[in-house]
Amino acid sequence: MKITSFTILVEDVDKALEFYTEKLGFTKRMDGNIWVGIRWATVSPKNQPDIQLSFTLADDTTKFLAVGKQAPNSPLMFLETDDLKRDYTEMKARGVSFLSYPEEREWGTEVVFEDLYGNVFVLIQPPKKHLSVNTEKVLES
Repeated sequence: MKITSFTILVEDVDKALEFYTEKLGFTKRMDGNIWVGIRWATVSPKNQPDIQLSFTLADDTTKFLAVGKQAPNSPLMFLETDDLKRDYTEMKARGVSFLSYPEEREWGTEVVFEDLYGNVFVLIQPPKKHLSVNTEKVLES
C-alpha cells in the first residue's frame, strides 16, 4: 500500500487552489468533474506528484464544522524543505500567516503556519545529520 491522496475540507475550492498554488508554491495536478456534480481538484509539492492533497467542498453542516479543524490542536501536516529560510521568506512575502518564527530544535529548524482555513502546518528543515529511527525495531516492540 501507499498513500496517493489526502483530503482537506474547504469552503471554496477555487480559493483553496489559489492559496496552495500561489502562496505555498504547490502544483495543481487535477481540476475537473469526475462525476456529475463532483469536482476533483488536487495539488502537490512540485517535487512530489505522487501524493496529492484533494480539496473537498464542505457541502453539509458536519463537513462545514470540520473545515480548518481536521486535526484539532495538532498540525495537519509536516512539510520538509532543504532551505527553510528561503521558503519562509518567500511564503511570508506571499502573505502566508505564520504562527511562530523559525526555531532550531533537536530534530531540525521548524516554523509553524496556517492555511486560509486555519489548518496548521509545520515547515521543517532536518539537521545535516538526520536522526535515524529503525522503524522495523519500533514495529516489533
